[in-house]
Amino acid sequence: MFDKSVYTQRRNLLKKEISSGIALFLTNPEASFNYPANTYHYRQDSHFSYFFGINLPGFAGCIDFDSGEEVIFGTDFDIDDIIWMGEQPKVSELAAQAGISQSRAYSGLHDWLRVAVSTGRKIHFLPPYRGKVMIELSDLLSLPVSNIKTAASVELIKAVVKLKEVKDELEIAEIEKAVDVAWLMHTTAMKMARPGITEQAIAGTIEGIALSHGGAVSFPVILSMDGQTLHNHSHHNTLCPDRMLVVDAGAELHSLYSSDITRTIPVGGKFNPRQRDIYEIVLKANTESIAAIRPGKEYRENHFLAARIIAEGLKTIGLMKGDVDEAVAAGAHTLFFPHGLGHMMGMDVHDLESLGENYVGYDDVTKRATEFGTAYLRLGKKLKPGYVLTNEPGIYFIPALIDKFRSEGKYLDFVNYDKVETFKDFGGIRIEDDVLVTADGHRVLGKPIPKTVADVEKTAEG
Repeated sequence: MFDKSVYTQRRNLLKKEISSGIALFLTNPEASFNYPANTYHYRQDSHFSYFFGINLPGFAGCIDFDSGEEVIFGTDFDIDDIIWMGEQPKVSELAAQAGISQSRAYSGLHDWLRVAVSTGRKIHFLPPYRGKVMIELSDLLSLPVSNIKTAASVELIKAVVKLKEVKDELEIAEIEKAVDVAWLMHTTAMKMARPGITEQAIAGTIEGIALSHGGAVSFPVILSMDGQTLHNHSHHNTLCPDRMLVVDAGAELHSLYSSDITRTIPVGGKFNPRQRDIYEIVLKANTESIAAIRPGKEYRENHFLAARIIAEGLKTIGLMKGDVDEAVAAGAHTLFFPHGLGHMMGMDVHDLESLGENYVGYDDVTKRATEFGTAYLRLGKKLKPGYVLTNEPGIYFIPALIDKFRSEGKYLDFVNYDKVETFKDFGGIRIEDDVLVTADGHRVLGKPIPKTVADVEKTAEG
C-alpha cells in the first residue's frame, strides 16, 4: 500500500465528482483453477485498490457522498486462517492503513445497503467483470444477475475515468519501474532468440523475470514466430532461421501498475533484407507518431499518421500503389495494419477498459469509428497531460485476410496483390512503447529498450 494520504486524497476527489448516493466497491474474490482450495495468484480489482489499497479478498469499501462517511466492511481472520496464512491484521487496522476510521463486519453489509435503498438512496457501482462479483452484487442489492451490468452507475464510471486517466507523479514512477522490468524481459528474449530454441522456453523465462521482480506479467505473454496473429498466446514453435519473433509482454508490480512493450526480433540476431525493409517502415511509424504526441491533439490523428507512413513505405517497396492519402482514406492500409495505434495504460495494461472502452478512449466530441480497422482503435480522443498510453503500429501479412480482401475485389487500386502473395509466409512486425503525455509534448517511459535495427542486432549478439 501507499501512504494512507494517497487513498484519502483519491476518495476526496471522487466525492467532488458525485453529489449524492453511496459508492460500493467490492474486492475481487479468489478464483480456483481446479479445486476450491487451489487458487490462481490473487489479483485485486484495480478500482478497489486505487481508492482503498487493500490487497485481500472479502472486503467492501463504501463512500457516502451525502454525509462524507467512509466505511470498510470485512471479516477478521480467525485461527484457522492464521494457521495457514500467518498472523493477519484486523479489518480495523487495514481500514486505518487506507485512512478510514470506520470498519464493520462484512455480514452487516447487506442490511446496511438495504436500509439505504429503502430510504431512496442510490447505490453507485462499477460494471463487474467476474461472475462471482455479479452474483454478490445481485444478492446485496436484490437485483437479478441479468440486470447487474446495465444497472452500473454511468455517473460513477465517468467520475472514475476522469480521476484515473490522468496519472500523478507517484503513478508515473510506478509505471516506469514496470517498464524497466520489461526492459530486462525483452533484452533477454533478444538474446535467446536462436534457431532450435522453443518459443515456450523464451516465454517462460521472461515471465519468470516479471515474477522475480515482485509482480507478475501484466497480461499473458504474446510470443510467436507467427506474428501475423495479433494476440498469439501459443508458444509451440521451435525457432528457425529467416523468421522473426514478435514479443509483446510487460510486467505488473505489487501496486498493480504495469508496462506493455512489443519488440520484433530476427531469429539468429540478423534481419534479412526483406525483414529489414518492413521493419524500418514500422519503426518509422512508431517513432514519428510518438514524436507527434502532444496535449490537445486527438490520438486518432496519430493513428492515421502511422497509417500513412505504413502505406507510403509499402508503396515504396511495391506492395501498395496509388495515392497514399486516398489509400488511407479508403482503408486500404487495414490489410496490413488492422488494429488501432494504442490504448490507455496504468493499473491495468488496458487501463479502465473494464468500465467500457468508449468511456475511456472516446467522449462526446470524438466518436468511435465503425469501419474495419479504425473501429479497433481503443483511444481516439484528445490527449491531456498525465495520460499514459501505448504506441504500437505494426505490419502483418495475414493469409486469410489477404484472401478475403482479394476475393472481394477490395482496394485493387491500392494493393499489389500478386506481390503481397509472396509475403504470406512473412508473419508480422509490431513495435510498441509506453508514452506519457506531458504539458508540452511527450516522454517515452522507462529505460530505452532496443528497437533500431542496429540496436536490436547488437543486443541479440549478447
